[in-house]
Amino acid sequence: MSEVKGDFMIFSGTANPPLAEKVAAYLGRPLNKIDIKHFPDGETFCQVEETVRGQDVFVIQSGSPRPNDSYMELFIIMDALRRGSAARITAVLPYYGYARQDRKDQPRVPITAKLVANLLECAGANRVLTMDLHANQIQGFFDIPLDHLHAEPVILKYIRDQHFARPIVVAPDTGGAKTAYGYSRKLGTGLAIVAKQRTGDSTVDAFSVVGDVKGCDVIMIDDMTATGGTLSAAAKLCREHGAKSVHAFVSHFPLTAKGEERLMNETQLDELVVTDSIPLRAGFDPSKLPFKLKSLSVAPLIGEAIKRIHSDASVNDLFNHE
Repeated sequence: MSEVKGDFMIFSGTANPPLAEKVAAYLGRPLNKIDIKHFPDGETFCQVEETVRGQDVFVIQSGSPRPNDSYMELFIIMDALRRGSAARITAVLPYYGYARQDRKDQPRVPITAKLVANLLECAGANRVLTMDLHANQIQGFFDIPLDHLHAEPVILKYIRDQHFARPIVVAPDTGGAKTAYGYSRKLGTGLAIVAKQRTGDSTVDAFSVVGDVKGCDVIMIDDMTATGGTLSAAAKLCREHGAKSVHAFVSHFPLTAKGEERLMNETQLDELVVTDSIPLRAGFDPSKLPFKLKSLSVAPLIGEAIKRIHSDASVNDLFNHE
């Protein structure tokens, strides 16, 4: 890898341009110019319109929506940058698509999260910046540096500003217990856990609550929701156990058509808070939901991480102070 020059450059794919523009605005600069075209047969072409020789380059591209198209576009952009002699290329993935395929839990299935890591390295990434991985062990799939951000500071600030009367943090499944425990410690609240059994790709049967949520304002923490199954089942169970209100907080919102239908008709939430790591689903109208949907921006968090990576400062310090 050649020596990095003093400044850095930021490019964006087409997966989430609004977030990329917010990151650039936080950093006080426009996005650098790149021309991305999609031919009628589905092929993608890109041309970097500025000199990148010797530059420290960051490419912002979420792995959703359309993860296959988003990743292929990212690989093509990074290949163009590598052939243009960029000194260092950092793939900025606010949402790491395929993160749920992180283990071989059935015969003859792939570990696609690992495959994506291999492809990112082969395409030219020198390091990766991502946020709230579905499973922490995905960090070990990389042989290049990976910086793992958490939306926690952004979400915690919002929760504190609401001044809930009787808050309790709830993990909607046992897999999220550790994350929920961290939130409960920082908020000074109790902790409850919902035990669930997944009965299909988009269906969940929540069958017990460990902890007392009666009369409480439930703060439900999860890394993502696509079909709304886990949140809906957990919210219903909390209501049955006497919860005063249920507020769900998720880092990623790759909403599916089934998820939209469930949120419209089945979910007993008072509020769903998401981040802008993924753009809202095309055609989705939040105003039609029977509860409040709030989107928080993680652009300042990503922008600050980019500054720190470029200057070789600590990214972890972003989470050491409240």
